Amino acid sequence: MEILCIGLNHETAPVAVRERLALTGDSLQETLQWLNGQPGIQEALVLSTCNRVELYLVTEQGVGQVDPIIRQYFADRFGLGEEDWGRFHYQYGYHQAVAHLFRVTSGMDSMVIGEPQITGQVKEAYRQAVHLKAVGTILNRLFHKCFHVSKRVRTETELAARAVSVSYVAVELAKKIFGDLSERQALLAGAGEMAELAARHLVTNGIGGILVASRTLENAERIASSFQGEAIPLDSIAVSLAEIDILLCSTAAPDYILRADQIREAMRTRKHKPVFIIDIAVPRNIDPEVNTIDNVYLYDIDDLQTVLQANMEERKKELKRAESIVQDEVRAFLAWISSLDLVPTIVSLRERAEQIRVRELEKAVSLLETSVSEKDKKAIEAMSQAIVNKILHGPVSTLKKAEEKGDTPGLVEAVRKLFSLGPKKG
Repeated sequence: MEILCIGLNHETAPVAVRERLALTGDSLQETLQWLNGQPGIQEALVLSTCNRVELYLVTEQGVGQVDPIIRQYFADRFGLGEEDWGRFHYQYGYHQAVAHLFRVTSGMDSMVIGEPQITGQVKEAYRQAVHLKAVGTILNRLFHKCFHVSKRVRTETELAARAVSVSYVAVELAKKIFGDLSERQALLAGAGEMAELAARHLVTNGIGGILVASRTLENAERIASSFQGEAIPLDSIAVSLAEIDILLCSTAAPDYILRADQIREAMRTRKHKPVFIIDIAVPRNIDPEVNTIDNVYLYDIDDLQTVLQANMEERKKELKRAESIVQDEVRAFLAWISSLDLVPTIVSLRERAEQIRVRELEKAVSLLETSVSEKDKKAIEAMSQAIVNKILHGPVSTLKKAEEKGDTPGLVEAVRKLFSLGPKKG
């Protein structure tokens, strides 16, 4: 039995290739059904996200026999040439496949290290495979284990502890300035994706209220209604400054939408209570001279990128601790796999040796010219048993020691071939 991972991701293949192979809905179901129908493939699961397409398989064959079949399928189904497949894909067997899945599910292999969405995507892939009855004992155990590993990594390390998205960093900085956000008001200037993400983070962190401003009032109303906020015209921002505490700007305006003198006037109206302004627009929406005004905290995209980079470096430092957890769990999983094969193999080895011993003992006794006493027969039989036990002691001890390290599979296969034990049952 072999566990395989065959796939490609954001590090090995460009988006133009990944999007051609994206498996969703009917195409994912068709692929799983096709895999289920291939001789030698016992279990299958397909993980398809915007950053990766991976097949996890339990097979009777090694990757060298399975990969050409997969290669041909993707060529026929999606038009991916053999040269492209060879350039962009990777293949892992057994220990590497298990470790890779654990890293993927824990966010260690993501474009943004530690991002949490991948765990949910893996769970959905597993749910679909279960629904189509494509997984069995091995992959069931493997994927339950990978969710356990993901939880360990997130609770025992700080891999996902620091913000690494612009909108999230902005909200985290606002919390450092104001602490509790429940009594604070935020204004989002711009109605694009960044404003929507910021609104989501603000609501999650308990913001008291949200205003949304846009050149197109309908766009502002769309976002505001999603977060129980209020939409206002873009040219009302200066007036609203007297009432809000957090301003996030991400408009496509070619020039400043707020200048220093407007903010000075607003600060007098609000009696110089602190205001936090995040300008993530390019070109900038806020006059940089605002930095000279007391109690105004202005951050632009470069300031946030500096924080993001520092946070990402801190996450990378946690990779070593996370990898230690992964390797610990890989050993535990492989030990379980090994136990499935080890005991039947040792039993078969002893049965094979006993058959040979009995047969050869009978031959030897029959060849003796004089009759052999019962006492002599017992002595010869005891000697034959002792010889067999001493011969088997080394292989059996080695197999048991290998089980503790999770290194049994190769040895099990070697023992079965060397002693002609035949294929494993089940």
